[in-house]
Amino acid sequence: MNTVPAAPDGASVDTAPATAGTVFDGGLFAGSVFAAVDIGASSGRVILGRVAEGGAGSEGKATLETVHRFPNGVVESDGGLRWDFDALFAEVLAGLAAAARVAGERGETISSIGIDTWAVDYGLVNAAGDPTAQPFSYRDDRSRGAVAQVHQKLDPARLYATTGLQFLQFNTIYQLASEPDLAGLQALLIPDLIAFLLTGVRRTEATNASTTGLFDAVAGEWATEFLAALGLPKKLFPPLIQPGETVGTLLPGIAARTGLARATKVVAVGSHDTASAVAAVPAEHGNFAYISSGTWSLVGVELPQPVLTEASRQANFTNERGVDGTIRYLRNVGGLWLLSECQRTWAQRGYTATLDELLTAAAALPFGGPQINADDPYFIAPDNMPERIRAAVRNTGAVLTDDPAGITRCILDSLAAGYARTIADAERLADAPVDVVHIVGGGSQNRLLCQLTADATEKRVIAGPVEATALGNVLVQARAAGVVSGGLAELRALVRGSQALESYQAALV
Repeated sequence: MNTVPAAPDGASVDTAPATAGTVFDGGLFAGSVFAAVDIGASSGRVILGRVAEGGAGSEGKATLETVHRFPNGVVESDGGLRWDFDALFAEVLAGLAAAARVAGERGETISSIGIDTWAVDYGLVNAAGDPTAQPFSYRDDRSRGAVAQVHQKLDPARLYATTGLQFLQFNTIYQLASEPDLAGLQALLIPDLIAFLLTGVRRTEATNASTTGLFDAVAGEWATEFLAALGLPKKLFPPLIQPGETVGTLLPGIAARTGLARATKVVAVGSHDTASAVAAVPAEHGNFAYISSGTWSLVGVELPQPVLTEASRQANFTNERGVDGTIRYLRNVGGLWLLSECQRTWAQRGYTATLDELLTAAAALPFGGPQINADDPYFIAPDNMPERIRAAVRNTGAVLTDDPAGITRCILDSLAAGYARTIADAERLADAPVDVVHIVGGGSQNRLLCQLTADATEKRVIAGPVEATALGNVLVQARAAGVVSGGLAELRALVRGSQALESYQAALV
């Protein structure tokens, strides 16, 4: 995986081999292990997680070992941008087979499998359980025309008062409204579709359900009146399941293809990758903000209850479910997609500087350069990102040359400024003062971005873990298996005891 993989709501990144000093053949990590399927918009992997609860005076330890990596991406197919789901699922099976092989060589048993991916996208299956087509990607523009159609039937203020969901044109509700015919079909969000093909059991995991625009943020149930108002089938989605509950066990054919035992459980985790990432934020107290930084940046605070005010709607904040019934009160901000797309374009033109070289050159540039609105929908689609960024700067009356270092600095300054605005808005709207900002995911490795964020927010920034999504996935599985206990505070203490973190202070400008 590259430096900035992930998805609309994610920050999944690659992992190094198992942590040095891990004991595989006896001792701390002997026995059961957990398989995490972690897929982002550009790549995915299957990971073995080993977790041990600490003894007296110890916070415990968790380690991750990637056993299979694979690419992912959208393709032009059947009149739109779609995911090559057949290839994706084949890679999941190959990864689970690799996990079974590695665990078996070490005398370990894979206790369960957890799946997390990006949000909002879904596959349609018929009554027999057969997928009807490759799933559309949220980057396809088909849902744009459905927004007005939905809002004619459901006032946006009413939608927000029930769902608390940030308006994004690719939200599931708008995608579904663009479908020509859903009679006799059921929609399975991407991680739920994978779980169904593994187990034969149809469920919708709650953290991902909360991104659809059809989920009641207070009741924690489907907003069935919205389904009816839009003429969508009442049972369009399967019943809900919570993180930590068992979806089912492996189908015989899946067990045979992977070498895993039929009794291997598929356990629901925070299947929306940001939910898993936030569960692994290594916070020591509740007054924190988080930035799950990858292709997209998810910036917000953790709350016990949703904020459904009109002011919150106007600020375009979202209330999504987290692990243990928490609310991820956040806003989607542009992400490192901007930089990765620029790198792709530059590489096509023969510019081959490494990311570290780009960041070093960008850091040497003076403070106060041009900025863009990094979360403008103008930047959602791929293709010639450097020129689009320069055009956006021109629209502000400033000038940005085609120098890659200058464009890189513009991106990172713009992201840091967007993070600062969003955190300040969250503090005000939720009455939730923030003492520290945690950056997790791929962006936590970007030292320039972390420092610029500390400067822009004027708050301490703690960077890491880069593997927050996979850690949250594995820890929820481990807790379900009884290997660890407690709530989010205990899981986060275990993360602090397992991961190297880095702190940044605001510099005087």
